[in-house]
Amino acid sequence: MQEEPPTSPILRKRHRALGLPELIAIALGGMVGGGIFTILGISVAMVGAWAPIAIALGGGVASLAAYSYVKLGVYYKDEGATYSFFKRTFPGSHFAAAVIGWWTIFGYISTMALYSYTFAAYAISNFAFANDVWVRKLVAGGILALFTIINVWSVKGMGKIEDLMVYSKLLILCVISFVLISHSQTTLPELFDLGPDPTILSILVVASVTFVAYEGFQLVINAVKEMVQPDKNIPRAIYAAIVLAILIYVVIAMGAILAIPFADIIRDKEYALAAGARDVLGPMGADIVIMGALLATMSALSGTIFGASRQMAVIAGDGYLPAILGRKARNIPVQAILAMATCAFALVLLGNLRMILEFGSITFLVVSLLMAYTNHRIRKATGSSTIMTVLAMLTLLMGAILILYYEFTTQPEQMFFILALYVLLTLGAWGYSAYHKRVESGA
Repeated sequence: MQEEPPTSPILRKRHRALGLPELIAIALGGMVGGGIFTILGISVAMVGAWAPIAIALGGGVASLAAYSYVKLGVYYKDEGATYSFFKRTFPGSHFAAAVIGWWTIFGYISTMALYSYTFAAYAISNFAFANDVWVRKLVAGGILALFTIINVWSVKGMGKIEDLMVYSKLLILCVISFVLISHSQTTLPELFDLGPDPTILSILVVASVTFVAYEGFQLVINAVKEMVQPDKNIPRAIYAAIVLAILIYVVIAMGAILAIPFADIIRDKEYALAAGARDVLGPMGADIVIMGALLATMSALSGTIFGASRQMAVIAGDGYLPAILGRKARNIPVQAILAMATCAFALVLLGNLRMILEFGSITFLVVSLLMAYTNHRIRKATGSSTIMTVLAMLTLLMGAILILYYEFTTQPEQMFFILALYVLLTLGAWGYSAYHKRVESGA
C-alpha cells in the first residue's frame, strides 16, 4: 500500500477539520439515536420501573469497554480502530483479524439499519399509514440515501451538520423528558409496586441488550486522521459522550415511565415517546418529540456512516474485503460509504427490527471483549490497569452470554438466525483471509 507523502505541521493541521465539539458530536450522534427509542419498549416490558437503572448499568458496561478503546486509540492512532488494533497487536493472526473486521463492519451496518428504520417509524407516525411496514422501509431507504450523499460530499460539512443535529436533539430530548416528568400522575414507588417484579438476572439482561445504544463511542477513533490533538481529544470525547449519553437515557426513560402507561410504551414500541407525548401534551408535544427523534436518528446514522466507512476502507486496503472499497476521493472512502448504505437498506428490507437490535448488541459486546483482551496483552505499552482490563473482559463476556441465554429461552429461532449470520460472516472472512495469504506468499 502506497504511503502518503510527508507534509508540514501547518498543512497537516489544515487538513484536520474536527475539533473536540465535532468529536463529541460524532460519538453522541452514534449513540443517542435509534437505540434508545427501540430499547425503551423492550426494557419496560421486561423490568418495568427498573428500566432507567438497567439502562444506566448498560452505560457502565460501555464505560468499561471504552477504557480499552481509549488506550488503544491513543497508542496506535489508527483510523482502522477495532480491526487495526487487533491486527497490529497480533500481526500473524490473519483469519482472526479478518473475522473481527467482518463482524464489526456488519455490526455497524445493522445499527445503520436500526437508525434508518426508527427514523422512518417516527417520520410517518402522524399519518394513517404509520403502521405500513413497506412505507417505513421506503422512507428508511430515503434517509440512508440522503446521508450517504452528505458523507460523500464533505468531511467538514458532515462535521458541522453533525454538530447542529446532535446538540439540537439533546436540547429537545431533555426538554421533552423534563416536561413529561413534570406532567407525571404517579411516582416511582407506585410504579415499582404496579409494574413487574424483575429478577436481578432480567435487569442484567436488559443492561446487556442496551449496550447497542452506547456502541457509537468508538466511531471517534475512526476520525483520528481528521481530528485535532488526538492524544487529548480521543479520551475527552469518548468519556464525555458516554457520561452525557447515560444522563440523557436515564432522563428519557424516567420521563417515559412516569408519564406514559407501561402498556402504551410496550404497544407503541419504536414511537412510544411520540404517542405518549400526544396523550400528555397534545399534538404539539408529539410533534416536538418526533422532531427530537428524527434529529437523533439522523445524527446517529450520519456518525455511523462516517466512522464505519473509514474502518471498512482500511480492511479493504489490507485485502480482507474487495479492493474497490478501500479507494478514496478527497480522503473520503466513497465506495465504502455506498456499499455500507446499500447493505443497510438490504437489511431493512429483509430483517426484523428486534433481531437487528440484539444482533448489534451481541456483536459489539463480543468485539469489545476482544478489544479488552487485546489491550490486556499489551497493557504495559498502553499504560493500562490489569484490574480494569480483566474486569472489562469478564463483564463483556457475561453480557454476551446473557443475551444469548435470553434469546434461547424466549425466541430460540431468532437466536439460531443470529448464529447463522455469524457463520456466514465468518466464512466470508475465512475466504478473504485465505486469499490474502496466497497473495502474500505469491502463490
